[in-house]
Amino acid sequence: MKSNILIIGGNGMVGKTIARIFASRNPNSNIFIGGRKQGKTENDLIIDVTKPQTFQIILDKKIDVVILSVNDKDDHVLRFAIENQIDYLDITKPTPALTKAYDFAKKQPINSRIVFSSGWMGGIVSGLINSFSIEMKDIQSVELFVYYSVKDLAGESSAHFMAENVAKPFVNYQNNQPVSIKHFLDSEPFEFSFGISKRQAYNFDVPDLYILNQIEKIPNVRVKMTYNSKFITWLLGAFQKIKLFNILSLKERKMIFGSSGNGDQSVFEIVVKTKNGNKKISLQSTKGQAELTALSAVLHVEELLKNNHETQIYFSHQLYRDSSLFESLNAYETINIQVTE
Repeated sequence: MKSNILIIGGNGMVGKTIARIFASRNPNSNIFIGGRKQGKTENDLIIDVTKPQTFQIILDKKIDVVILSVNDKDDHVLRFAIENQIDYLDITKPTPALTKAYDFAKKQPINSRIVFSSGWMGGIVSGLINSFSIEMKDIQSVELFVYYSVKDLAGESSAHFMAENVAKPFVNYQNNQPVSIKHFLDSEPFEFSFGISKRQAYNFDVPDLYILNQIEKIPNVRVKMTYNSKFITWLLGAFQKIKLFNILSLKERKMIFGSSGNGDQSVFEIVVKTKNGNKKISLQSTKGQAELTALSAVLHVEELLKNNHETQIYFSHQLYRDSSLFESLNAYETINIQVTE
């Protein structure tokens, strides 16, 4: 059956990558691109997330799945999807926006599949944990270590999030208790795979903290990150210690975090601890975070199009059974996954 897929924010870097990957894997589907400006083809639609009056065309084009890859602070698209029973996948939300949207959606009658996929790199961390037959209830702790390259050809959303939130506290979880912390403090050494070697990793906020503790009830969850440049990593920690971020304007902070290179790898490592031992899942995307995030979104939509899922709210890892997510990621030519006990 031919499906109509809409990517709102489809003119951005991640949106364009989603369209490319989806078209290559699903040539019989129609892909529509939603943006604020008129495009060049009939599949380019004017849709502005701040103006719900532009959404009527979603119904006119009989869209089956909406992929949101642009910041929708007021959740206008989410509300429209719920009201009109359209499948919805959101890959954009930082933790505060995710919890707000989820709390809203839980109170609504749901007659479509509403998928929140805003964890690290398209929400695949929890899915990879599931892929290795680890019962969430048996997990004592999850640690996520992120390697972020300033040379990566990255989109704007993560940089803008850091600029807006770097001076604000967030929480990780220790024994099911939220612990208030700040970005780029509390460094510790971590031995990264794929030739990166040992780096100092600092506090970092991603929605997986909330998802793994509040949704999956894992008692201890924390996230640390490092930049490819040891000096930049140290410098950001020093800025946080002297509270420089508190006095910089948003524009000045965007200048610090807003650079995008010409391309580099993206790496993250998941350390899972259970009573029976530890497991480390290491993933490398040789084409960077935009490619990995886009591929993750495509895989989630493909799961929805199989029509094996009931109408309800999901976090993206809940769409998969057994090792299917791992197998799909591992089959992609630019992704390498290692698992060690």
